[in-house]
Amino acid sequence: MYYVYIVECADGTLYTGITTDVARRVEEHNTSPKGARYTRNRRPVNLVYQEICQDRSRASKREYEIKKMNKQLKYKLIENEL
Repeated sequence: MYYVYIVECADGTLYTGITTDVARRVEEHNTSPKGARYTRNRRPVNLVYQEICQDRSRASKREYEIKKMNKQLKYKLIENEL
């Protein structure tokens, strides 16, 4: 299983990614040099959304769809309005 997730950074921006273990990945974003370069300077991050995908390909496609959304649409997705 793969997950698409969104974290909210300390500066209010959103970061979208994929992983097989959401808890581990959020921990990496907050404490490890393995966290994304984008989130390293915007710590701490908080998980605000996750979605299950059947495989890596579908997760990558969904991540791309979400990244194309504007911030307003992403918040609607987070609030389960999409």
